[in-house]
Amino acid sequence: MTPILPMMQADGLPLAQGGWLAAANYFGYLLGALWTIWLNLRPSLAIRAALLVIGLATVAMGLVDGFVPWLALRFVAGVASAWVLVFVSAWTLERLAELQRPQLGGVLYAGVGTGVAIAGLACLVVMQLGASAAAAWVALGLLAVAMAGVIWSSFSFESRPSVQTGALSGGWVLIACYGLYGFGYIIPATFLPAMARQIVAEPLAFGSAWPVFGAAAALSTLVVSGASASPRRVWAACMAVMAAGVAAPLVVPGLTGILLSAFLVGATFVTITLAGMQEARRLHGAAARPLMAAMTAAFAVGQLVGPIVIALVEALPRGFTLAMLAATACLLAGAAVLYIPVTPAQQKRH
Repeated sequence: MTPILPMMQADGLPLAQGGWLAAANYFGYLLGALWTIWLNLRPSLAIRAALLVIGLATVAMGLVDGFVPWLALRFVAGVASAWVLVFVSAWTLERLAELQRPQLGGVLYAGVGTGVAIAGLACLVVMQLGASAAAAWVALGLLAVAMAGVIWSSFSFESRPSVQTGALSGGWVLIACYGLYGFGYIIPATFLPAMARQIVAEPLAFGSAWPVFGAAAALSTLVVSGASASPRRVWAACMAVMAAGVAAPLVVPGLTGILLSAFLVGATFVTITLAGMQEARRLHGAAARPLMAAMTAAFAVGQLVGPIVIALVEALPRGFTLAMLAATACLLAGAAVLYIPVTPAQQKRH
């Protein structure tokens, strides 16, 4: 929704309603993540179903009209998105560990940034053509369905992992830090193009924020995947860098600050996901899926709170600035906690 939001605003959607649409998506993401903690379902079935639901719900956003139907569609897409992240992460990282090629995890998560960049570039084209937000929703939805069809046969595995919740008992620090990351990331991730649109009206200018965000995300995961540092240290460092990115528009004026924020937040948001999932697996091995799901749920809580905060403080004097400062503080707090190293043996004792 992020690169389409400026077009929806041009069609008359208030920014506050945009925040509630984002919140509906993130609430679905939260429930979807919690669901996967206890869901004993074949990964192949869960991934295929979720990819199809995401594509069809995206198409439907352009075919139906009305705020309430949009809320429902964003909610359903959020549930499916959580399924994809948890099931793909757990299954792929386990397979890569068995193959002794964990560095290829960066390739998996580079897909997130690549998709973000494609969505941003597609919306740039739509805006240059003068088409509506509805056209953008349909185009991106059809593209998502088509890409799911291309990779459909790849998900032919039949394993049905057992549901183990023991990993949750020792993972509360990771869960809390991942929640802080969700809140800190989501404010710029949702509203950067809208902020840029307030500064410059040229679509090619304000629309460039999201492709920059996605390209930085894709490249950073590939670079970090070969790093020798532990996943925990990578996670801590990236949260500090993201904090600088969130604060950038408050320090550097104009479009320069927006693009700097897009680059710094984009370069770290998927890398944190990669490092966080790797850290969960490092501490708990094959039993890490419930912890991954709980971390994803905490992230969803954080990203759910973000748009609600924006909707509530938007009308206050310097309300957006206060929200950005709160996001920066949360990220710095998480980075400080993660800087303390923990071994698998210590985690088990806790």
